[in-house]
Amino acid sequence: MRAEQIGAAAASEVVLPIALLGISKSFAGIKVVNDVSFDMRPGEVHALMGENGAGKSTLIKIMAGLYQPDEGEIRVNGAAIRFATPKDAHAAGIATVHQELLLFPELTVAENIFLGQTPKTALGTIDWTTMRRRARQLLEELDSGDLDIDQKVAHLSVGNRQRIEIARALAQDARVLIMDEPTAALAEHDVQRLMSIVRNLRKRGVAIVYVSHRMPEIFALADRVTVLRDGHLVGTKAVSEVDEPTLVSMMVGRPIDRLYPAKQGEDGDVVLELANVAHRSVVRDISFQIRRGEILGLAGLVGSGRTETALTIFGITPATAGQILIDGKPVTITSPEQARDLRIAYVPEDRAHQGLIRPQTIEDNIALANLKRLTRGLFIDAARVAAGAREAITRFGIRARGPEQPVRQLSGGNQQKVVLAKWLATNPRILIMDEPTRGIDVGAKAEIHQLMRRLAGEGMAILMISSELPEVLGMSDRVLVMNGGRIVGEFDKEHATAEAVGTVMTRSYTKEQAA
Repeated sequence: MRAEQIGAAAASEVVLPIALLGISKSFAGIKVVNDVSFDMRPGEVHALMGENGAGKSTLIKIMAGLYQPDEGEIRVNGAAIRFATPKDAHAAGIATVHQELLLFPELTVAENIFLGQTPKTALGTIDWTTMRRRARQLLEELDSGDLDIDQKVAHLSVGNRQRIEIARALAQDARVLIMDEPTAALAEHDVQRLMSIVRNLRKRGVAIVYVSHRMPEIFALADRVTVLRDGHLVGTKAVSEVDEPTLVSMMVGRPIDRLYPAKQGEDGDVVLELANVAHRSVVRDISFQIRRGEILGLAGLVGSGRTETALTIFGITPATAGQILIDGKPVTITSPEQARDLRIAYVPEDRAHQGLIRPQTIEDNIALANLKRLTRGLFIDAARVAAGAREAITRFGIRARGPEQPVRQLSGGNQQKVVLAKWLATNPRILIMDEPTRGIDVGAKAEIHQLMRRLAGEGMAILMISSELPEVLGMSDRVLVMNGGRIVGEFDKEHATAEAVGTVMTRSYTKEQAA
């Protein structure tokens, strides 16, 4: 018996909190979800996976009442139902924790949890005592009793804000909780805490739709996984019956032999060197070298100084001590323009706000870092801009209608390729990549990794910063570990294991030890 048949047989024995049957949805005549069926069982974590553009977001928005299906049926507790608005979905016990958290920063924790459903006194006023007591109870149920219910949300970390969103769902008596990329912006300790919360919710009987690109989380949490591709249902499997290569193949429609491609060629001469570089108290006494053709990984927890080091090299936060050397010669970098002229490029962590102007077109974005070369007198050479964009679309495999398509309409992976194309148009020798594959699907990840290896093989020196330890270990020729603004460990490829690097990343250091 196939896994799908087993799942259907098991599901028939229980009342399903939600079931979608033959759902289809089109926009502007294009079908983005085509005849998809999906269901949840009580106390189940059901992973929903697929590449960007596969239809995941549309499907969960249909479950949340944001979209209405063109075809098909939604059943809640066995009864056919239609959600005209998100309020209807809430009333049916369906809540969503969005990737971009929807909280009011100037309200307190308790006020956000009960927003729109505040308990009232007999006189019709807000019952502050009951609200604060119930907020405290909900947070304790989530093992989050350390949160101050009277603190304003503006002062909380992303991880703590997310716990408030989950508490709000419990306050609504949600029986289905949709979690959209819940760990995308979390530090590692917050990821572990969230996974613990998910397990507790499962024990309470809450059905959880878990949308994520991160394979380790899927195998650690999920009971079943449903894969979409190009708006179609590829299949639903028990997680115990699949492995990572199988899921990757289901998502992209082809096997990916190597997510982390092998090194090509030998390292060349030292291109970039930092000698005792510091920026105030956030980057302290940093020394390392990068050679031509090398990918140097920079690992560490969020706040360890990784991104700050990149900003210092690129001149956004110039060095206050030490030396930066290019080809063995000291240089002064006090602005990104100087860094660019020294043939250094920087792909930032936040591509949406720092790497792109999303309302503008592909060709406009690619031209931004290279306007001097594309200008004749006082005017930009539009023909050269368009030609450069067409060449980049072909070279980097950017999936787009053409150079004039707005960047905001592209998937995350294709947006990242546009950022890369923009900076590679400046002909750099040193490329800094901060979180190069954050928030993109596994197929696009493999393409970015292949591109990085190809660039290194052509002689580029690459400094890669990543919070994903498998990526650091898989892509790096050497790994440096940062903690407290300092480099506290160095590993060659052979000795860079998850255990060794992870231990150094999380170890507590005194100032003397770190020095």
